[in-house]
Amino acid sequence: MTDPASVVNPDRCTGSIILEFSANSQTHRPPFRLGILLSGRGSNFWAIAESIRAGRLKGAEIAVVISNVAEAAGLATAREMGLPTAVFESRGRKREEHDADVIASLRAHGVELVCLAGYMRLLSPQFVAAFPHRILNIHPSLLPAFPGLEAQEQAFAYGAKVTGCSVHFVDEELDHGAIVVQRAVPVLEADDEHSLAERILKEEHLAYTEAIARVVSGEFEVRGRRYVKKQGTGRASSY
Repeated sequence: MTDPASVVNPDRCTGSIILEFSANSQTHRPPFRLGILLSGRGSNFWAIAESIRAGRLKGAEIAVVISNVAEAAGLATAREMGLPTAVFESRGRKREEHDADVIASLRAHGVELVCLAGYMRLLSPQFVAAFPHRILNIHPSLLPAFPGLEAQEQAFAYGAKVTGCSVHFVDEELDHGAIVVQRAVPVLEADDEHSLAERILKEEHLAYTEAIARVVSGEFEVRGRRYVKKQGTGRASSY
């Protein structure tokens, strides 16, 4: 698997490792290869694919779409688009064995960045280790608020006035890795759980494209749990 230049800089560490990623080697590199994992309709997958087609997301291409559910509607969409697909049924299989098959398929397709788009499975530690800071997930809340399932319903029931969505790197904990992009959505008086979820989903489609573009640029550092954009001056700042 091709990987952008990444180094550990011991001179700048203060109690935690700083991972640095540089786009210098990407000046004339081929498109960054994305692997999409989904379990259902894959609306975020469709939004990513459409952003690539329309030229809003440059320097990236979808290498393969993988599902753990043979009947997933997102697979049919991918096939209609002419994209490579693969199915690895997860039901009744040990997580590590299933993940090993998925990892092998991603590597066979030269995937450099894994994007979870409604993939309803927790990844094993071996999966996370295979793609360090190369797995993105989108969650329908402003993390760390309302992790886990039914985040929109959690926010509505809690009486939150503002919620939204977060795109983050995946680590070994649930909805926990460094946050790359967040978009806020106000909770309106007229909202119910469904209308709120629909408005959050619209922001998800924008946020995922933005997050992928940031990662593909290579101009960032991961400091502990913080995603930090590198500036032209050599300094870095959160955004």
